[in-house]
Amino acid sequence: MTPAQAFNEEQRTRWNGIDGEYWTSHQDRLDRTLAPVMGPLLAFAAPRAGSTVIDVGCGCGATTIELARAVGPSGRVVGIDVSGPMLALAKERLRPFANTACLLGDAGQLPLRDLGAELIVSRFGVMFFGDPVTAFANLRTGLAAGGRLRFACWRPIGENPWLQIPLHAVYEHAPRLPKPDPEEPGPFSFSDTARVTRILTAAGFTAPAFTPLDIHMDIAAGGTLEDAAIQSSAMGPAKRALADQPEEIRVAAMESIRRALAPYASAEGVKLPGAVWLVAAGRSA
Repeated sequence: MTPAQAFNEEQRTRWNGIDGEYWTSHQDRLDRTLAPVMGPLLAFAAPRAGSTVIDVGCGCGATTIELARAVGPSGRVVGIDVSGPMLALAKERLRPFANTACLLGDAGQLPLRDLGAELIVSRFGVMFFGDPVTAFANLRTGLAAGGRLRFACWRPIGENPWLQIPLHAVYEHAPRLPKPDPEEPGPFSFSDTARVTRILTAAGFTAPAFTPLDIHMDIAAGGTLEDAAIQSSAMGPAKRALADQPEEIRVAAMESIRRALAPYASAEGVKLPGAVWLVAAGRSA
């Protein structure tokens, strides 16, 4: 098994296990936290009425629902995800939309040639491919001639205090995570525009354009400081830093997270800055 295959297998295990269970159990809360990205991404992607769209890493279906509304009854949206539990919830949520379908599997391996899509969209679903060039090359086969690729990915963690601040609070008690290799898949692996350009052009897309999107993420999802502390410790780098730590370290880290987030708490939630790239490319001839 190659390193890329091993990574993809680890992803399948995680998203069909503990991570998939977390996202399905907290779907409404996570949708609210990520909501500031939805409108800008849809406007950027500009799905056309009557067209076919592929939603990569569709998760619990939030983006698929909005895309289905945008293309209308004469269009079609195909959601793809590696997580069985998340896709099962997406199917339930998509029952009112007869113009949708869901495919379970690796977007880098699923047969997509018959889809003839006009557009591929992803909200944070393309940064975790073990072999991104191969994955995007496969996705390209699902596009018709002239088809478009539009996705959102995170800019560097230093520009994302909503993730960085809880992580640094955890570092008061737990060892620092190893610095990732520049080619290692992960939430910030597409923050480097030169790397993304290299990947996409090698996979048969035109040179991408990058539009910065600055938002505020409510990590309390409209709730309390305690809600924010719990959520920020249960996702992203802070969760990885706390993995396998003893209970006393976790308790101390939670107290530090609460203290670090307290200045951002208000009646509207706990909002911190987030930084995103909106990436546009096309299917090369």
